[in-house]
Amino acid sequence: MSEALRKLLSQPGPQPVITPHVGVLTLHFQLYGCEDLKAKRKVFTALRAVWGREPDLAVSETADQDALDCATWTIAALGTSSQQITQRLDQVEKAIEERVDAAILDIHREIL
Repeated sequence: MSEALRKLLSQPGPQPVITPHVGVLTLHFQLYGCEDLKAKRKVFTALRAVWGREPDLAVSETADQDALDCATWTIAALGTSSQQITQRLDQVEKAIEERVDAAILDIHREIL
């Protein structure tokens, strides 16, 4: 721990409180022509590769892992305000629609 951080923590008084906001975007996809799970994974390679590396996002397939005709993916976003989270999820949703070759059946959003 640095000396500056020690001094800051040892000072009396209220410590600043940072309340993170979390947004969850769940997308249900319909797939056509996937003969096996390998083909299904290939469809969503961009989703995991591009947005899975973003520092404010977490990406995971949350349901229908063994189904060949559908998939459910969830993206969680972390930020300092609900407005920032909403804008970020809008941006991600639009980019996914453009890059992923699967029809989106349902979109569910929640800001926590």
